[in-house]
Amino acid sequence: MSLEGRFDEAAGVVRVGDDARQRYHDSRGYGYPLEGNEIALSPVEAAHLLYRGDLEAIVDASGERLDFRSFVAREPGTKFGVRFLVYADLRSRGFYLSPAAEPWITDPPGGKADFAVFPRGKGPGDGEIAYVLRVISERTDVAADELRDGVLAVVDEESEITYFEVSRREPSGSSAAPLPDGCEADLLADRVVVWDPPLELYERGFYGQPLEGREYDEPTLQCSLLEAASLAERGVIDLDPERVRERGREVEGERFVRRLAVYTTLRERDVVPKTGYKFGADFRTYAEVESVENLGHSELLVRVHPDGYVFEPRDLALDVRLAHGVRKTMVFALVDDAGEIDWWSLERLTP
Repeated sequence: MSLEGRFDEAAGVVRVGDDARQRYHDSRGYGYPLEGNEIALSPVEAAHLLYRGDLEAIVDASGERLDFRSFVAREPGTKFGVRFLVYADLRSRGFYLSPAAEPWITDPPGGKADFAVFPRGKGPGDGEIAYVLRVISERTDVAADELRDGVLAVVDEESEITYFEVSRREPSGSSAAPLPDGCEADLLADRVVVWDPPLELYERGFYGQPLEGREYDEPTLQCSLLEAASLAERGVIDLDPERVRERGREVEGERFVRRLAVYTTLRERDVVPKTGYKFGADFRTYAEVESVENLGHSELLVRVHPDGYVFEPRDLALDVRLAHGVRKTMVFALVDDAGEIDWWSLERLTP
């Protein structure tokens, strides 16, 4: 026998009595218990039970009996349409999930999370969460300060869903190389030429590109302003660091300041950053460089943004898709006014 629910619009839940606790909550993880065998369902949970035919109807305050179509047409609750699509998709994949809020779960994750997704075979009473999930449409921008460890589910205009795993990613490496002192260098319009540096500066440090091309014995190096600013600060080249930084600001504005903060931090962590221009990013990075001759693939693509940046989901999809296509991970470096950096990675996820 199918049950009916009562829509408590003031509380934003659907109440179901009789043997609802055993039938829906205990066995399949829907809702949260009330007194006796009664449970409360979120509108999305109730809609899913209607959709499956497990609830016969939902009765509103006026006594009208609502079927699935009528209930969905009311769009009960914030972001109901996209949240229902994601809820139904994950249920079809074998996951139990609930709203990421009390009293559905005792320790909600906070932020703008919509659902707590439990490991397959487990439910809300097992105390374990596989994914903390936020749901947005493709037209909903995401502010940088809203990023959280978890999963971002983006529903496009054709109701297809893309899942992105969001996590902190602190780059680290083992690419330390000995650096010389006081190499002669000239500052040009938007780059620096380093004359007669030791071979190790390029071969092991992977600074610059040889002016002579691939055929060289002791290369003359063309360095970017970022590389040159870093080298000047360390006394490797005989240029005033502030002069190089000023040239960088003239060429790129404040973007240069942010990129230099990221470049410097990566080098301090023994990671080699090189231009990511060919990939539409600021940097590609190498965690371990023994020599340029035996150089492996870069691991990360890094895009640098101010900490107040707002992401468009289409741009996120483009960046992540591109990185995946070239076997790399997309990392966003968010730089504040003091030069402090938050590192976030995004990767496609198939739940």
